[in-house]
Amino acid sequence: MPLFALDAVSLLPQQALPLHIFEPRYRQMVECVLDGAGQFAMAVFSGTSWKQHYHGRPALRPAVCVGHIVQHEKLPDGTFNILVQGVCRARIVYELPPSAETLYREAVIEPIGSESIDQEHLQVSRDRLDDLLTNTSLRQLRAARPVLQFVRNGEVPTSAVLELVSFTLLSDQELRYRLLSEGDAAVRAGLIFGELSSLRDLIDRAQRQKPESWPKGCSWN
Repeated sequence: MPLFALDAVSLLPQQALPLHIFEPRYRQMVECVLDGAGQFAMAVFSGTSWKQHYHGRPALRPAVCVGHIVQHEKLPDGTFNILVQGVCRARIVYELPPSAETLYREAVIEPIGSESIDQEHLQVSRDRLDDLLTNTSLRQLRAARPVLQFVRNGEVPTSAVLELVSFTLLSDQELRYRLLSEGDAAVRAGLIFGELSSLRDLIDRAQRQKPESWPKGCSWN
């Protein structure tokens, strides 16, 4: 599968991500992907050496998110605007050697956590999310109300709700990578609630500092 690498986790399952594709290697990748299954893997650079070797083959972290191009537009200058939706977690098994014909990187990957998810077992997580976004200081987050609408929509699986929380309410990049690399939905739920608890504590401490007196323009986000 083709690899598109960035310096941080930019795509998680269920997430939609708009991208402007302008580099020649990725323009070639999109052309090839659109002629096939429409999928590629969003990877993450390992360490900081990629900054000096970006146009080469800097090391990658093993976990990736398989993305599917759901919309695309080719512009007159040959660049693309695409909308990618996260499909599933995977890990790089091994990377294919470079070739003269292919400008982009490719790898053999395998799915992470492909077993069926027990949605009923996750129901307690859904109830807990409802409580946190309704009855605690987390309700003051700008995204809390929209997320809560999905939490209360019974047609949306709890596993998808947890993914929504991951890319909407959580910003710590190392945590996002842990969520990407973890195949067990119950473990991911524990990581999510641990971070939400820390975020709630932070808001509670801020409230004690009388936020109504903060300078204009400051917000909970």
